Amino acid sequence: MDKRKPTLIRHTVQDNHAELELRVDGDILYFQGHFDQFKLLPGVAQVDWAVFYARQYLNTPSAFKGMEVIKFQEPILPDAEVTLSLTWDEDKQKLAFKYTSMDGERLAVHASGKMKLAQPDAEE
Repeated sequence: MDKRKPTLIRHTVQDNHAELELRVDGDILYFQGHFDQFKLLPGVAQVDWAVFYARQYLNTPSAFKGMEVIKFQEPILPDAEVTLSLTWDEDKQKLAFKYTSMDGERLAVHASGKMKLAQPDAEE
């Protein structure tokens, strides 16, 4: 079976916010062929994980309706430990996410953005 999710180290959930500490194991399927000389976690995997964990911990709707304000700033490399912060805005039906890690004493922001989610049968 191909591994697609990181190792969850710990998580906290409070109201509409979740924070997860993840180890992005080097044997995750998404690293295969992306890229041979400099492996990095593709943005599509980061978005997939944000939606997956938001559904699991914040009970968000499952249908992806679009992205806005997305930035991929620093690559996530194999075996990195990152923090995924998720905030669900029920009124706007928007999920904000951010991947960060500590680089020495500096907080590195790997990716951030907002996405619109809805029930699978919801009309826009």
